[in-house]
Amino acid sequence: MTETESGPLAAGLRVDEFDAIGVVAFTTTRASGSFGLGSTEPVADVMGRWNALLDDCQEYGAAALASAAQVHGAAVEVHGAGWRGWLRGTGRDGHVTAERGVAMAVTIADCTPVFLAHPGGAIGVLHAGWRGVAAGMMERGVEAMRLLGAPTDELLVHFGPAICGQCYEVGPEVIAAVTGARASGPQLLDLRANLAGRARRAGVRQLRISDWCTQCHKDRLYTHRGGDAGRQLAVILRSGAEAPNDGMT
Repeated sequence: MTETESGPLAAGLRVDEFDAIGVVAFTTTRASGSFGLGSTEPVADVMGRWNALLDDCQEYGAAALASAAQVHGAAVEVHGAGWRGWLRGTGRDGHVTAERGVAMAVTIADCTPVFLAHPGGAIGVLHAGWRGVAAGMMERGVEAMRLLGAPTDELLVHFGPAICGQCYEVGPEVIAAVTGARASGPQLLDLRANLAGRARRAGVRQLRISDWCTQCHKDRLYTHRGGDAGRQLAVILRSGAEAPNDGMT
């Protein structure tokens, strides 16, 4: 995942390995501003960023953008074609589609954004905190992609910027929920490594974990544990048009 100099909401972190199959996937940074809808920041400022994102998605051929109020669960929404604009649903932490022209986004600030793509056309993005991981979000996402015609062993999966295993200390109840192990006190938990293990057990063969950590790189990324109210966005779409000359690598 590399940092871009310009493009959709400048200074995003691009998932390079998806480029070859025509999939645009990236995570915004502090430089792009917050996309969180629950802060005290002026509504006009936050909505202006969402509207700018809609415009940027349209440059790549996606006139529809799907998101949802997240509940740290494992529900995955399947999005069809035939609509335009910004769809904000409820109670969903995952999104998948097989339709060109549909962009999807999740908000993050320590939880893991999981990007999924298949050369045949299906794409997805998941928001995975520890509760979602324990509830089976990884497995649900892979299954939703399979039902869209994307064989699991052909999927490309990227675990984006999130709190790393050296920064994420949790209580024994979290360790038990996520790993099934018993702990006598607080321990470090590498949530992305756990997600990767779940993906491999589900049959995924091609996966990558980002080097970016919301705590280690909190000068560039919002972090909930660090006290930030701001939120990044993880965005994915299948390009339906020639990408603009924006300097992305």
